[in-house]
Amino acid sequence: RVAAARAEREALARTRVRRSVSHRDGARCRVDGQSLLNFCGNDYLGLSQHFAVVNALQDAASREGAGGVASHLVCGHHEMHDALERELADWLEVPAALLFGSGFMANLAVLQSLLDEESVCVQDRLNHASLIDAARLSGCRLRRYPHADPEGAIRQLRSLPDGLAILATDGVFSMDGDLAPLRQLALVAKVQKAMLYVDDAHGVGVVGPDGRGSVADARLGVQEVPLQLATLGKALGGYGAAVVGDADLIGHLAETARPYLYTTALPPAQAAATLAAVKLARSEHWRRGKLHELVGRFRDRALRVGLQLMDSDTPIQPVMCGTDAHALAMSRALEQAGYWVAAIRPPTVSEGRARLRVTLSALHGPGDVDGLVDALAYARDRVAGPREAARVAQPVE
Repeated sequence: RVAAARAEREALARTRVRRSVSHRDGARCRVDGQSLLNFCGNDYLGLSQHFAVVNALQDAASREGAGGVASHLVCGHHEMHDALERELADWLEVPAALLFGSGFMANLAVLQSLLDEESVCVQDRLNHASLIDAARLSGCRLRRYPHADPEGAIRQLRSLPDGLAILATDGVFSMDGDLAPLRQLALVAKVQKAMLYVDDAHGVGVVGPDGRGSVADARLGVQEVPLQLATLGKALGGYGAAVVGDADLIGHLAETARPYLYTTALPPAQAAATLAAVKLARSEHWRRGKLHELVGRFRDRALRVGLQLMDSDTPIQPVMCGTDAHALAMSRALEQAGYWVAAIRPPTVSEGRARLRVTLSALHGPGDVDGLVDALAYARDRVAGPREAARVAQPVE
C-alpha cells in the first residue's frame, strides 16, 4: 500500500522532499551549500532572530534548563508560562490564555474538549487541516461551507439544529492570504446559537489594531468570539500556540483537554523568548508598517508584469500557476536565481490551483521584493514558453 501510494504521488508530481537549512541570517538561508533569499517562511515580523528574543531564550535556558520536564498539571508549569499567558491575554484584550505545544494541538484540544457525537462543527472549506482533523477526531458531525460564505455557514447550521454547535474558521487563510468575513460569521453564530471559534495563526501580530489579529480587525471581542487561537511560531518567531478568550472556557480546557493534560509543557526558556517577542510585537509598530508597504510594492509590481495574484492584503501572496508541473518548474527556476519560494500543490490546495506561496517579512527590503518579481516573471516566461508568455505578461492597468 505504501509503495502504491508513493508511485501515485510520483506520477502526479506530488512527492515531498525535506530541505535542510544549515544556517539562517536574516531573510537568507543556506540550503545545500547555496545562499537563498527566503520568501516562503512565516516569520512575518522578523522576530525569530531578534537579539532580545534570542538573549531571553539563552538567559532562561542557562537558569531553567532546556526542557519542559513534565506536563503542566504534574510539575511542568513554570512561572514563565504564567507571565507569557498574562502578557498574551493583556495584549489581545481577553480574560485568559492557555499555552500549547503547537497550533495543531490547540485546535485538537478545543474541539475535543467541547464537542461530542451529538455536537456539530461547521467549518470553512479552506480551513487549516488541524481544524478539520480536530473535528473528525472529536467524533462530532462535521459540515463544511463554501469559502468565506456566511450564507453557506448558516445553511449548514440550520440543517443540524440539535446539539451544541461550533462555527470554526481561520482568521487569515494560510494558502490564500485573505481574511474571513468575521462580522458576518459572528452574526450567523449569534442567530444560530453557535460558538464562533477563530484560528488566527496567520493574523495575530500582523493585522488589526496593534497587531491584535483578525478578530480585533473585525471589531469583535470575547462576547462574539469566546475562543481564538494565537500561534507563537509565525509572526512571533518562536514555537507553540495559545488559546485565548473566556476565562471559564479556558479553565475547562486546562482541566479536560487531552492534548494539554498528556503532553510535556513548553520549555520555560521558549516561553521567555516568546514573552520578549510579544513585547516587541506590541511596541514596534514599524514592523507592521513596513510589511504593509512591502505587500503593496509586491502586488503593484507583480500585477504590472502579468502575474496572477489572489485578493490578499496580508504577507501571504499566492502566485497562481495552475498545474503542479508549472508550480514545481517555477519554484526550481526561482531557486536557480537565488530565491526560495515553495510550490504548493494538492491536496494542500484544490486540483488545478497549484501556486507559489510567496510570504513577506519585515526582514525583506524593497530591493528584495523587486528582485523577486523580476525572477518570478522570468520563471513564468521560461516555463510557459514564448507564445504563452507573451499572452499572459501584458501589463495590468
